[in-house]
Amino acid sequence: MAATILVTGFGPFPGAPFNPTGPLVERLARLRRPYLANVKIVPHIFPTGYAAVDRDLPRLLATHKPDALLMFGLAPRARALRIETRARNTVSLLPDATAASLSRHTIAAGGSAAIALPAPVHRLLAAFRTTGVPAALSRDAGRYLCNYLCWRAAEAAGKKGGPRLAAFVHVPKIARTARRPGKRRKLTLGDLTRAGAAVLVAVACHV
Repeated sequence: MAATILVTGFGPFPGAPFNPTGPLVERLARLRRPYLANVKIVPHIFPTGYAAVDRDLPRLLATHKPDALLMFGLAPRARALRIETRARNTVSLLPDATAASLSRHTIAAGGSAAIALPAPVHRLLAAFRTTGVPAALSRDAGRYLCNYLCWRAAEAAGKKGGPRLAAFVHVPKIARTARRPGKRRKLTLGDLTRAGAAVLVAVACHV
């Protein structure tokens, strides 16, 4: 039976006028690989806002009933891909891209301090490493929209009929111009696409 994978990224947000996860998701949606022949890929770019996540994620899950979620977000200070292993029950008061913020410090009042993301993280890490793109596991998805989406996705995966797998990957800033001599090499969109393709195939094989 064909599997459905919802692949998501985010749009720009304050301090990050260019978010590479948008074009990354668009490229992954066009992938053609033998292991993806029977996989339906549903791409979606969230506007970087709390209301957008709460509006779009339930609609996407109800419409497409994905077997897995593969989510990408930008971590501007990261130097490698980070596979998030959990979501924390905390939220920043920083405004989102719509200038809105949540007037509370937790996502779920009275909830647990953290919840695990249901994903084969070591298998995904191994998939990344086959591409030569640096990657690591992470226990801290931050306190902004990425962590918020992680929490909502983990909640959805825990419900009857929800996705069986929910994985989140933080990507660093990428090079958009030629590297200057002596400068540390930044990842490119091509690097992200190569790594993203490997992890997408790993997700497809798992579900």
